[in-house]
Amino acid sequence: MKVNYNKRIIIVISSPSGAGKTSACHKLIERDKSIALSISDTTRLPRDNEIDGVDYNFINEDEFKNRIKNKSYIEYANVFGNYYGSQYKNIINHFENGSDILFDIDWQGAKQLKSSSFKNIVSIFIVPPSKDAIYKRLKSRALTSGDNEKSIENRMNKYETEMRHKNDYDHVVINDKLETCVDELEKIINNKRSSLID
Repeated sequence: MKVNYNKRIIIVISSPSGAGKTSACHKLIERDKSIALSISDTTRLPRDNEIDGVDYNFINEDEFKNRIKNKSYIEYANVFGNYYGSQYKNIINHFENGSDILFDIDWQGAKQLKSSSFKNIVSIFIVPPSKDAIYKRLKSRALTSGDNEKSIENRMNKYETEMRHKNDYDHVVINDKLETCVDELEKIINNKRSSLID
């Protein structure tokens, strides 16, 4: 059976580090079973609470560079000294299974996706209520992620760079309360789906 890719959407969600993007994405997928998460490849080491093949596909740098060479990635970027990338085959597989696909990626990856051959893309940038809120979240996350003060400092330094790209997105959503943020994401996605119906 031929899949009508024009009836499926790609959802791109980005944010500064610590703005709660990953929590929002997981909550969104819990609520909407027709959305599948694109699991990125990464060369960074897993955090204590992360599972290979669920949170990321953890691979070494040589393997990652081979996949770049083979043009396997629809988007990839080097972030904080580690590679992250999404393979074309993830999109095709999920579309064939009748799912829309969600990308939890940074602005570099979002830019590459938006310039790809896939047309039905809705992009959303999640912002924190304040810069101070980011610092508090990163400090709190460090208890489980193993991030040290230097790592937190690096992420805070990148905050302004990441925020400068928020206007490149179709929508900007504030994540003050997680449930309210996810409500807004659902509304945006359902409006996009409605626009595709004949």
